[in-house]
Amino acid sequence: MIGKTIHCRTGGFSKKADRYRYDDHERPDLRDLPTHAGVDKDCREEIERRTAENIETMKQLQEALYADGREGIVLVLQALDAAGKDSIIKHVMSGLNPQGVMVHSFKQPGAEELSHDYLWRVVKQLPPRGSIAIFNRSHYEDVLAVQILELWKKAQLPDRVLQDSRSEFFRKRYRQIRQFEEYLYENGYRVVKVFLNVSKEEQGKRFLERIEKPEKNWKFASSDLETRARFDDYIDLYEEVIRETASDHSPWYVLPADQKWYTRYLLSEIMVDVLQSCDSRFPELSEEERAHLEEAREQLLREQED
Repeated sequence: MIGKTIHCRTGGFSKKADRYRYDDHERPDLRDLPTHAGVDKDCREEIERRTAENIETMKQLQEALYADGREGIVLVLQALDAAGKDSIIKHVMSGLNPQGVMVHSFKQPGAEELSHDYLWRVVKQLPPRGSIAIFNRSHYEDVLAVQILELWKKAQLPDRVLQDSRSEFFRKRYRQIRQFEEYLYENGYRVVKVFLNVSKEEQGKRFLERIEKPEKNWKFASSDLETRARFDDYIDLYEEVIRETASDHSPWYVLPADQKWYTRYLLSEIMVDVLQSCDSRFPELSEEERAHLEEAREQLLREQED
C-alpha cells in the first residue's frame, strides 16, 4: 500500500507516499516541503515500473468498485499553472475503464453557476457510486482564486453575507467545505485531494517550453504570467486552505511536482490505497440467480452440440 519501499540499483530510494499526507493531525509548511523527487535518477526506471504495476492493480480494483456500486471516489487535483494536472490524468488515470471514470475541468463560472451557491456546480458533477470522478480544479477555486483576486466582494449575495470581513467570510467557507466533504463521506464517497507542489523555477521552465514549442503554444496564456507574479501569495494561501480543510476522511496530499515521473508514481500509490480501502466486492448471486445461470449455460452448450 502507500509507503512501499522501492529498491533501485543504487539502493537509495526509501520514500513513502504517506509522508505527503495531511489530515486533522498534521499541518504542512509548504515552503519547507520538497518539490523535487530527491532520489537518484537511476531509480527512475524502477519507479516507472512500479507505477505501471500500480496502474494494472488500479484497473482490477476499479472493476470491483464499479460492480459493487457502494462507494464513489472524487479525486481533486489542485495546482498552480504548469504543475502537470493534465499530464498526471493522462498517464495515471486514463488506463481505467472510461465507463466508470469521468473527468471534469472547472473553469471560470458562467452566469448560471454564479446565480447558485458555489458548491452547486460541484454537486452536479458528482459521480454515481461505483465510479470515479476526477476534478481538474474544483470547489477550492472558490477559496483560492476568488480570495486572491477579491472576487467575493462582487458576488451576487445579500448584504448580510458580504458584510463579513475577508477572514470571516472565508473562515465560513472553510467550514462549509469541511462539512460538505464529511457529508459526502457519510453518503458513500471518498474525497482525495491532491496539491501538485511545483517550484517557481520549474514552472518558469515549463512556461518557456510552451512558448518555444509550437505544438504547446495553445497551453500558454498571457494571464499565466499575471498569476505567476503572485506565486508566493498563492503558496501562502494554499497552505492556509490545506490546513483549514484537511481531515481524516478527506485528507490532502502535497506531492512534489518538479519531476512528473515521480509525481505519477506517488499518485498511483495513493489511488491503489484508496481503492483498496473501499473493500469492493463483486456481487454474489442468489440461489435462484445461480439456477438461472446454470440453465443458460446448459442451453448454450446444447446449441454448440447442435
